[in-house]
Amino acid sequence: MTSEPFTLRWGILATGGIAKTFTKDLLIPPATRNAHDINHKLVAVASSNSVSRAQAFLHEINAPSTSKAYGSYTDLVSDPNVDIIYVATPHSHHYQHARLCLEAGKHVLCEKAFTVNAAQAQTLVDLAKDKGLFLMEAVWTRYFPVAREIRERVRKGEVGDVKRVWADLSFWNDVEGVFGGDEGGHRMVNIGLAGGALLDLGIYSLTWVFQILYHILPESQRSEPIVSSQIAKYAGTGCDEMTTIVLHFPKTGAHGVATTSIRVPTTPTPVIIQGTLGTITLPHPIYRPTSYKIIPNSSFESSQPPNSSQPQTSLEEETITHGVEGGGHGMFYEADECARCIKGGKLQSEGLPWEESLLIMKVMDEVRRQGGLVYPEELESCEYPLNF
Repeated sequence: MTSEPFTLRWGILATGGIAKTFTKDLLIPPATRNAHDINHKLVAVASSNSVSRAQAFLHEINAPSTSKAYGSYTDLVSDPNVDIIYVATPHSHHYQHARLCLEAGKHVLCEKAFTVNAAQAQTLVDLAKDKGLFLMEAVWTRYFPVAREIRERVRKGEVGDVKRVWADLSFWNDVEGVFGGDEGGHRMVNIGLAGGALLDLGIYSLTWVFQILYHILPESQRSEPIVSSQIAKYAGTGCDEMTTIVLHFPKTGAHGVATTSIRVPTTPTPVIIQGTLGTITLPHPIYRPTSYKIIPNSSFESSQPPNSSQPQTSLEEETITHGVEGGGHGMFYEADECARCIKGGKLQSEGLPWEESLLIMKVMDEVRRQGGLVYPEELESCEYPLNF
């Protein structure tokens, strides 16, 4: 006899583009991706100051008629029928809004970057722990079948001992023309919204580095990386327009290179995972991975000196593709993870534990310190509540 699937009841905090994409995915039946143990229910959506905006959001995504529209975030977190809230505001406001939800006793899935700094993320984690609530940074990339499969193949040693990971996510833009040149411009270059490449795009580059060189390792082999970085600032507002990070992991000797820019495009091969036996490459977009290529190192003839001896391997070149099941964008994979964790009484996901989110935030703090990138005081503050 099969048991009834667990139903997780969602509230959506904010009505922007990312919230729309996530919520549309949430409404796709899990059975279309062969998930029969959980269900999702859209209970309510909230705009910060407009019921009509929330109503328009529900209409646009063809939400169930039972879904409610709220004109304040406080009303949303007060709804007793909401189990978990997806925080989809700009990352400048994640700390304040995620904390609002946690203080109200709600589980939280908070968009990336988790917060503005590690101190804020630590405060949220401590609060979730104290209240016995589930909390997860919404790095949806980690829950795609391709990401899971790559992690498992590397963990099994199929490409040998991984020594280097390169990862890039960049957007090629006429920055001044598209984003504007002052504080009234787009959020991507607005320092008052913690704008710039690092927190918005660079988090994905770091995700691939950490998945391979930290996450899949036994705890005894994990080490906090030594950070070297450079930032190029956007003249209009002082946020970062290009950031390059080199990470050295002392216990393994491995190196990770994470790059991001809003001025030049993503590199032609944006993720390269180099092991002693083989190499894995991913095409763009690395935030929504649906294919990868595995190449035995013996294929790279130019890298071998004459009469050299190479490690023996049965690895064969292959390209693997996993389309997004059941249509949609693929954000439902992280929603499914939330449901399974909460069903199982877990406060955090094994796919992205609190400790790892905190470490990545700490790395980004150090990158900003080295580059002299400071956001306004209220954005960096752990004081609560603040209105800005």
